[in-house]
Amino acid sequence: TKGVWFRLFDERSGEEVNYYFEGGIQSYVRHLNRDRSVVNHDPIYVDKEVDGTLIEIALQYNDGFNEAVYTFANSINTIDGGAHLTGFRASLTRVLNDYARKSKILKDNEPNLTGDDVREGLAAVISVKLTDPQFEGQTKTKLGNAEVRGIVDSVVSEGLARYLEEFPTDSKRVVEKCLTSQK
Repeated sequence: TKGVWFRLFDERSGEEVNYYFEGGIQSYVRHLNRDRSVVNHDPIYVDKEVDGTLIEIALQYNDGFNEAVYTFANSINTIDGGAHLTGFRASLTRVLNDYARKSKILKDNEPNLTGDDVREGLAAVISVKLTDPQFEGQTKTKLGNAEVRGIVDSVVSEGLARYLEEFPTDSKRVVEKCLTSQK
């Protein structure tokens, strides 16, 4: 959450740890990639409110092979994902394939990038804030609001497509990273 400062103090040892991410999830994504070489210099950031649901997403690719995606619903870490993660993944794969084909990086006779291809080396945070969250199970580890999938899908599609057009150098590097993963 932007502008919130967490101070943890261990009274037994006197040890103190502070957490503050001025840029919210953008800063968190930078933090996730702090020890990695990044593909796109600045995290891609999308935020929009749709019908009372606030969607906020930050993502950045690194030179690694692992996916680090964290999802939140009303600031609750939904470790098992849910509708917001499903919408994000579908949109990410579709938009990167569309861009790769449109820009002729991916030829007509070549297969589309898969979800695994576009998630390799991805660090992302997906945060939704909604008035009536429906979680699966008592531990609130998975968001069940079906309508959130479509909202996240459309917000990511719009924002990511705009980013890919506005930042062609970073965009080409991201798609090339995904193509390398495919091979």
